[in-house]
Amino acid sequence: MSGKEWWRPEVFAGRRDNLRIRSQVLTAVRTFFAARDFAEVETPCLQVSPGQEPHLKAFATALEDAWGGPDRPLYLHTSPEFAMKKLLVAGVPRLYQLARVFRNAERSPTHHPEFTMLEWYRAGGTIDDLMGDTETLVRDCARAAGMDRLRRLGTECDPFAPWRRLSVAEAFAEYAGIDILATAPDSWSPDRAALAAEALRIGLSVSAADSWEDIFFKVMMDRIEPHLGYGVPVFLHSYPVSMAALSRPSPTDSRVAERFEAYGCGVELCNAFGELTDAAEQRRRFTADMDLKEALYGQRYPLDEDFLTALDTGMPESAGIALGFDRLVMLLAGAESIDEVLWAPVA
Repeated sequence: MSGKEWWRPEVFAGRRDNLRIRSQVLTAVRTFFAARDFAEVETPCLQVSPGQEPHLKAFATALEDAWGGPDRPLYLHTSPEFAMKKLLVAGVPRLYQLARVFRNAERSPTHHPEFTMLEWYRAGGTIDDLMGDTETLVRDCARAAGMDRLRRLGTECDPFAPWRRLSVAEAFAEYAGIDILATAPDSWSPDRAALAAEALRIGLSVSAADSWEDIFFKVMMDRIEPHLGYGVPVFLHSYPVSMAALSRPSPTDSRVAERFEAYGCGVELCNAFGELTDAAEQRRRFTADMDLKEALYGQRYPLDEDFLTALDTGMPESAGIALGFDRLVMLLAGAESIDEVLWAPVA
């Protein structure tokens, strides 16, 4: 859906109910966190590094020096994560932010180039704490909006019922008949050939250029995501450790990471980590991610050395989560597209 001429009264009228729900959900979010003694913070959109996820594309700009020095290359952040973790190091124990974030080359019914990310962190928290936060928050938002279901494209799920907790290994076994951890042993080099053979066995196509991660996502999109979050929302947790991103390995099973995503009506709502605090390991992962980005897209983003210094100084054990605020409003409103729940979409 294009944002062109969204301001025409006859076009804007079609989203008024959705925007009423958006306002109610926004109030519910702030009420939720105020009741739990979270500080609402604001961090700059302009950053030295936009994020290190290899498949995300950022918007680049330059900061002109007010005293005549050289311009500084900067980016619009894809997440406020680095700055918020610096605040954890600074001593803020519970914090949240409703941040405007930016991702280039993303536009679909569930993606927008500029959107609102709800991100929060708990020093001393766990991913179980974050699952509890998410269930309660979504229920509070549903009550505020006067809704008893999340809805999308004729499907629905009940956020007031107990949310299902499903490990990635259980999901691959249940929906694809694949032992995913057998292809991803206790290492950062999963067995690409083993997963390719399993994908071919269940009828998926695999090209010679596909990496283990590419094949993982083919199985996810074709066989697993179509089952997630229907009837009740689901937490998909314990990702293979090679997909840890900024999360730490599980202390009880080194093959998996302390990471989960939540789904409602087939839509991914959030991504959460038991946070990695090891600066050297984080640098290693960032470098590997940028090597992959350069190989795939001919581009790499600078490291945020200040963030790595902050980690090395001492970030407390913590857990953090990023939730797509617009996606939550979309599901509560039963809208087909994120554009339909924005006051002013990007044209």
